[in-house]
Amino acid sequence: MSIDFTLTTAQQKLRRNAREFSLEILQPLVKKADEEPDTQKAFVLMKGAYLECYKLGFATGFLPREYGGGGVSNVDLQIVAEEITAVDPGFATVLLVNGLALMPLVWFGSDAQKKKWLVQATSDPRGEYIAGWTVSEPVDDVGGTANFDHPGAHPAGIGLVAKHDKARGEYVLNGQKYWPCNAGGWDLRGADVNVCIVRTDPTKGGREGLSAIIVPRGTAGVSYGDPISKLGHRLCQNNAITFTDCRVPEENLFAIGDGDLVISKAFTWSGPVAAIAAVGVARSAYEFVLQWAKTRRAGGGLPMIHQQAVGYMLADIAMKIEACRAFSWKAAHYLDLFDSEGHAVGAMAKVFCGETLFTTVFRALQVMGVNALDKRHPMEKFLREAAVFPLYDAGNIGMQMRKIWGVMLDENFDPRAIADSRRMDFQKSMESTGALVQTPSGPDVRNAVTQETRKRSSAPVRSA
Repeated sequence: MSIDFTLTTAQQKLRRNAREFSLEILQPLVKKADEEPDTQKAFVLMKGAYLECYKLGFATGFLPREYGGGGVSNVDLQIVAEEITAVDPGFATVLLVNGLALMPLVWFGSDAQKKKWLVQATSDPRGEYIAGWTVSEPVDDVGGTANFDHPGAHPAGIGLVAKHDKARGEYVLNGQKYWPCNAGGWDLRGADVNVCIVRTDPTKGGREGLSAIIVPRGTAGVSYGDPISKLGHRLCQNNAITFTDCRVPEENLFAIGDGDLVISKAFTWSGPVAAIAAVGVARSAYEFVLQWAKTRRAGGGLPMIHQQAVGYMLADIAMKIEACRAFSWKAAHYLDLFDSEGHAVGAMAKVFCGETLFTTVFRALQVMGVNALDKRHPMEKFLREAAVFPLYDAGNIGMQMRKIWGVMLDENFDPRAIADSRRMDFQKSMESTGALVQTPSGPDVRNAVTQETRKRSSAPVRSA
């Protein structure tokens, strides 16, 4: 079949529904919520819009139909995400994080876990159900999220420890998380579920010692601090969480010893969504400035768009938006082909489009000149939102570029696989790249890790 970017009738309807929701329900709430200094109040102000999203299927539509989800493809998700992020990417992140939390259950959970937790997520009669993706932790001298795959034992890497109490059939959690989205829920007493990455074996490194566990709302031993006040994406909630002797039933544990793969695959799935979210913000900035340039004369004569410098900058912005949309769709299509096994292309799309967005929005500000600084116009918000993309969702430098690098280091890496849409499976041997670095007085452990990575890559690689 020839390549065709034409939307089907069903996809056109999906886009129409998403656009109507975004303009008629979401947009009237955004300005007041974005300007609200209390971050939890700002989050709660969006609850009405979230309820409508749940009703429309946008909050859980990515889950399989057999568990009550919409079963939408990654490409279909692109269509919805662009329309919502064009109005506010922070609110869209709330929906995205439902997927980051729940899709790992689809990939790694048992049949019993899927039936229990996914059906619960899709059948809330209140329409308030929300899930937290609880991975990120405070930065210190040793631990941290970006080096989750560090080969060293605890405390390197993930620091939330889950100790098995076999006698009681429970895991006891102690530690902290910082930055998880949605985790506090609508009332700061917890999301309906928090899917947490924990250290189940402190004696092993990140490629063997991590697992995932489901912590339901109401579990004792979890406390939430005030949500973090942020530069951009202010309408999503990011939390500081402390776990103190938090007991969770052992049947809530999954992906035992493979928590690293959960992290890598979840942030692969979200990569194309983050990429199209960048397109949504850039699109809105471009359309506002295009209209400005067509209607402002700036001192007399013809409108500003007739100035060559302005015309060239607008043309450059438009080209980059179209290129990023095509890249986002390509990455989403690849994930649809191979059950979200597209670790390199997912990361590439996220990095490239997020970085491109920032320069594109800055160019749009230059078209307006000093008027772009006037907060009566939306340009300062576009710039604040654009600053988030290279930093969030497995930050470009911290995790996503390392993932691409790790895939490329593999001796079986096929540089044409993405272009040819050939499967390349992600391996644990592709992790730990860059997690250890050479110190001025110490051994060159970086080379040792690289050699170990290559040594462990023995089987032919089919997807990246």
